[in-house]
Amino acid sequence: MVQEAGKYESGDEEHKKLEVNNALENYTYNMRSTTKDEKLGEKLTPIDKKIEDAIDEAIVWLDTNQLAEGDEFKDKMKELFPILKLLG
Repeated sequence: MVQEAGKYESGDEEHKKLEVNNALENYTYNMRSTTKDEKLGEKLTPIDKKIEDAIDEAIVWLDTNQLAEGDEFKDKMKELFPILKLLG
């Protein structure tokens, strides 16, 4: 029974990691779509360009860190949120 519980615990951790990874990925790609919108794209200021760069950097990070731990994904999200709040 203890062995079985350990097996489920490992699965729970993997599930949480995937949830956080997916949340970061969805959020990042949604924000990228927003900044690439033609109507908005014409209005981007230099600060907005920095936001766009941060989004692109997060996407590169996601692509190169697929095996990262759940906490690393959470940290990346926390790093990205304040930057993206500048979009309004």
